[in-house]
Amino acid sequence: MTSSPVILPATVKHSASIIFLHGLGDTGHGWSSALSTVRMPHIKIICPTANTIPVSLNNGFKMPAWFDIKGLDISSTEDIEGITKATTYVNSLIEKEISEGIPSERIILGGFSQGGALAIHSALTFPKKLAGIIALSCWLPMNKQFSPSMVSANKDVHIIQCHGDCDPIVSYSFGQLTASILKKVTKNIEFKTYNGMMHTSSEKEINDIRNFIKARLPPV
Repeated sequence: MTSSPVILPATVKHSASIIFLHGLGDTGHGWSSALSTVRMPHIKIICPTANTIPVSLNNGFKMPAWFDIKGLDISSTEDIEGITKATTYVNSLIEKEISEGIPSERIILGGFSQGGALAIHSALTFPKKLAGIIALSCWLPMNKQFSPSMVSANKDVHIIQCHGDCDPIVSYSFGQLTASILKKVTKNIEFKTYNGMMHTSSEKEINDIRNFIKARLPPV
């Protein structure tokens, strides 16, 4: 996690931040253009890029990844050490925003696919209250070890979880399972289904994200 994040700075007084984590093989640039269409002038958007590492799912081929992925189904072995290390990095990004004067409850953590998985895990285990989680086409990592008792400050955190029902990479059923687990943590979760959408985004999804951000990070 060494390369500098892509930053979309606030254009008026900075009073809120969004940290958004890309999917496997992407970079911070990949989502920054889409997010530029949903932000408001007072919000700073941070899109970091993961280190390039060998990924077991892709026969050890090196690509930007937050942690190793061995498989994408509920029974797959997980890279717990990698997930833990990546969570520490995400925590440092949140703490940097706090140190610059942004209250934790004015920070949204989000991501797509593997980045969304890391965003959920990082946000739920973060020790300070956050504004919300944007979870796109993703899953809850370490779900076998997960217990609602692991969540302290972010019980009842607001979550928008989005998934296409034709996703061939992260199955829609895995998204549904994740939503059912998250409902044990928070009543403030909205699970949105996009008919015919594969492992990608859509204009309707982007619009739903925009509305979520407006609700969670209004101007102050």
